[in-house]
Amino acid sequence: MTQHTPVSANKTLLFVTLMAAAWGQANAAGFALIEQGASGLGNAYAGAGAVAADASTVFFNPAGMMYLQGNQVAGAVHIIQTSSEFSGTGSLPPALGGTPISGGNGGDAGSTALVPNLFYSQQLANGFVVGLGISVPFGLKTEYDATWTGRYQAIESEVKTININPSIAYKAAPNLSVGVGVSAQRIEATLSQAVNQLGACVNGGGGGLCGALAGSPDAFAEIEGDDWSFGYNFGLLYEVAPSTRIGFAYRSKIKQELEGDATFAGAHAAFAALGVLVPTNVNANVTLPESASLSLYHELDSNWTLLADATWTRWNRFEELRIDFASNQPDSVTIENWDNSMRYSLGLNYRYNSDWLLRTGIAFDEEAIPDDQHRTPRIPGNDRTWLAFGANYRYSPAITFDVGYAHLFVDDPRSNHTDLSGFNLTGTYDASVDILSAQVNWTF
Repeated sequence: MTQHTPVSANKTLLFVTLMAAAWGQANAAGFALIEQGASGLGNAYAGAGAVAADASTVFFNPAGMMYLQGNQVAGAVHIIQTSSEFSGTGSLPPALGGTPISGGNGGDAGSTALVPNLFYSQQLANGFVVGLGISVPFGLKTEYDATWTGRYQAIESEVKTININPSIAYKAAPNLSVGVGVSAQRIEATLSQAVNQLGACVNGGGGGLCGALAGSPDAFAEIEGDDWSFGYNFGLLYEVAPSTRIGFAYRSKIKQELEGDATFAGAHAAFAALGVLVPTNVNANVTLPESASLSLYHELDSNWTLLADATWTRWNRFEELRIDFASNQPDSVTIENWDNSMRYSLGLNYRYNSDWLLRTGIAFDEEAIPDDQHRTPRIPGNDRTWLAFGANYRYSPAITFDVGYAHLFVDDPRSNHTDLSGFNLTGTYDASVDILSAQVNWTF
């Protein structure tokens, strides 16, 4: 919702659904939540496609199920605390005088999110292994004060997803395991913003009606949308030696065809004649990008293990976002021009004794947002560096526990964003992320 009309209100549904989901809660490339299982957090998810430590490999590389003992269930929960405090100014479009917009800096737009995962793997008599993953691959919750200086671009943004991912793995050769899976993914989004009614009239072509709106209070726009869609993933895991494995994993693009509704509170009655700022249905086609990972697992000796990972995400699919309205409003278009991104990670495990495994890791995430002009208040992300620690405890032969903690140092994001209506927001965000995860693993 950066257009400040019904067009803009629904544009942001798509915008946040696709892109903001990442920064607000998790912090893998662009918008994906990499928090899929707690065991990998202590390594900053280094080597996630090769380590095959537990049933969470269903998500990272289903071929890893061939290295699991017996049948396994892994349940994890992640507490993700984000902080984002803006400092800067907003201004009206030149057509409305270009003057500063009243209001404060919005408070801390970050939030605390609880993200669960559940994974299962089962050995079959014919040598195959089947698995099921239920996880949250994308998510967002940010909220600014309702009267802040950037209220015409964003107030509240919330995105929820759930991904159901059945998989199967088998030995294609003595040293090569193969796994494939399909995904059924649901996404829901709720977004809100203030609407400058004079600006909405000018953009809506209200002509002589606009003069009566000078000095009108803000209206309030809220949108909701959802969809189910499908994709696939596959992985290869090659055992170079008993101490060394190399994994490759790929997740396909997923095309979401969102349908939703827009509602407006406090809109002037004059807009009804224009067919703007009125309740309406919307739809938009969105392609979530594919990703590919290359992972390394290497035992240095009986106590030390080295892990590494590089992940590519094809964010350059997002050249623009376009929303179509059931009313007579024109399409809303936002130029994005995002870049492809890379994530690099390095981890180290230390076997302290038969019951305790200690973990640490670092990672660097490139941000897909190309520059300050394309950084909006809904997704004020930037490059980030992970520092992580964790441990695994063997409670019994059947039950183990994992805990992990990571702090993400986010390069201060700068924004100089002007939407297509001419509203500008210029300033800097002070941002950081903390993640605490716990997992229980049951083998039977």
